[in-house]
Amino acid sequence: MTATHLQSGSSLISLTGVSKEYEMGDSRIRALDSVSLAIAQGDFVSVMGPSGSGKSTLMNIIGCLDTPSAGSYRLDGHDVSRLGRDELARIRNRTIGFVFQGFNLLARTSALENVALPMLYSGARAEERYARAREALATVGLAERAHHHPNQLSGGQQQRVTIARAIVNRAPVILADEPTGNLDTATGIEIMNLFVRLNREAGITIIVVTHEHEIAQYGRRLIMFRDGRMVKDEEITP
Repeated sequence: MTATHLQSGSSLISLTGVSKEYEMGDSRIRALDSVSLAIAQGDFVSVMGPSGSGKSTLMNIIGCLDTPSAGSYRLDGHDVSRLGRDELARIRNRTIGFVFQGFNLLARTSALENVALPMLYSGARAEERYARAREALATVGLAERAHHHPNQLSGGQQQRVTIARAIVNRAPVILADEPTGNLDTATGIEIMNLFVRLNREAGITIIVVTHEHEIAQYGRRLIMFRDGRMVKDEEITP
C-alpha cells in the first residue's frame, strides 16, 4: 500500500508564524507562539515536550482539527489555516490518518468494519471499502483477524487495527499521538517498527508525539517544544 503522492517542489507541511490563543476565563493563554516549521513528504518526525508545551495544539492544527489564531498553515501548498469546518473535514479525511493512544475503535464493530469506516465518509462503494480495508489489515499483519471485535484482540492488535484505519484512504500523512502509551515495551517496539516500515516502504510521512526518548529515536528528526515555542529541531543520529 502506497500513500497518495502529493505535489512536489515544496514542503508537504508548512507552518509560518503560527500562534494559537485560547480564552480561559478573563485571560488568554497562548498555546503556540510564532511557530515556523516545514516537514517534507516522506519524513519521520518525533515531537516531544512537557505537558502544556504546545505539542498537542501543534498536532491539532497540523491535523486540521483546529485553526491558528495567527500565521499560516499550508498543506501540500494549499493554505488551510482559514478554511471552514466542512472543508477541513474533507481535507482531514483525504490527507491525514490518525493513531491515538486509546485506539478509539468501535467496540461492537469488527476490525474490518472499523478500518473501512473512514471510506464511508468519502462516498466509496461498500465493495471498494471492504476490499481496501482487507488490504490495510494485511499490510499491518492482521488479515486473519478481520472479523474479530476489539475485545477479542490484544492491545497491540487493536493498535494495528487503528493504524490500518489510518492508512485505508491512502493518506500521505499519519499523526500518531502517544501511540505506545497503552502498550508494554515489547509491543510498543513492534508498533514503532511498523511505522518505520510504512515510512520506508510506502513513503508515508509519520509525525509521532511521545514523552519517551526511546520511542522518539525511531524517527529521523526530533522537534522539542517548551512554553508554546519550538526550542529544538535536529536530525536523529541512528
